[in-house]
Amino acid sequence: MSRTIPTATDGARRTRHRARRVEPLYYLFLLPSLVLFTLAITLPGVIGIFFSFTDSIGIGDWHFTGLTNYIALFSDPAILQSYLFTFGFSVATVIVVNVVAFLLAVGLISRVRFKTGLRTVFVIPMVVSGIIIAYVFNFLFSNSLPALGDALGISWLQTSLLANPDLAWVAIVIVTAWQAIPGTLLIYIAGLLAVPGDVYEAADLDGASKTQQMLRITLPLVAGYVVINFILGFKGFLNAYDIIVGLTNGGPGTSTRSIALSIIGGFNGGDYAYQMANATIFFVVAIIISLLQLSLTRGRNQLS
Repeated sequence: MSRTIPTATDGARRTRHRARRVEPLYYLFLLPSLVLFTLAITLPGVIGIFFSFTDSIGIGDWHFTGLTNYIALFSDPAILQSYLFTFGFSVATVIVVNVVAFLLAVGLISRVRFKTGLRTVFVIPMVVSGIIIAYVFNFLFSNSLPALGDALGISWLQTSLLANPDLAWVAIVIVTAWQAIPGTLLIYIAGLLAVPGDVYEAADLDGASKTQQMLRITLPLVAGYVVINFILGFKGFLNAYDIIVGLTNGGPGTSTRSIALSIIGGFNGGDYAYQMANATIFFVVAIIISLLQLSLTRGRNQLS
């Protein structure tokens, strides 16, 4: 009687099968988190999308209105202004955050004194509540800086930035960047420390300047970290709410009214169904950005 001799391919196939097998006990541990996620996030989201096709005000009777809310959104100048502000603010902030964080990271991994202590100091804003930061900077912009402008005779500084419809967004960018830089800084430090030192030694022997090393060695080798920081930062800034509430509450007028501020304000103002349609569109935008993030980071990992 002939016997089948196991081959290396069969052994590898059995190994992969065992590696893919998941113990049923793992699903039992996953069940509580899955139930909580479904009840706290998925179910309310589905209910909200359902009510976006109605005229509900959050309580009481309601009727189906089809796509009426969605059609009205695209012709509402206040909603369009909130999207324009949010995307413009997010682009400006993500650029400021990444440029400053990258330069700080380069400085904090170089041979400077007290770099360990400096890293700790720069991380502090990350652990402070955004609303507290906003109220502190609100006092600075509204009182301290105008007083300093009066003392120095600087006319443009004598008026609070928060009261200027054309410049209030600058104050929001400054405060948001001040809080967001530490998290981005830590990612850049990790990326820069992963670059082999031999590469820079070889560049020194070839006579490359520090600027050339930065542009031709450092940036290409940490490009994956740059992509991740830009996409994660942009997606996070789209949800800007607490700092805007503490600084301007969407003013002056509606010049700094973000999408999140519009949605939450609508919930409290009787526009529940209308703002649920707005939230649904915003959710779709977030999904598109997340898919973009996955495609870019997956491609980056394959290249590296």
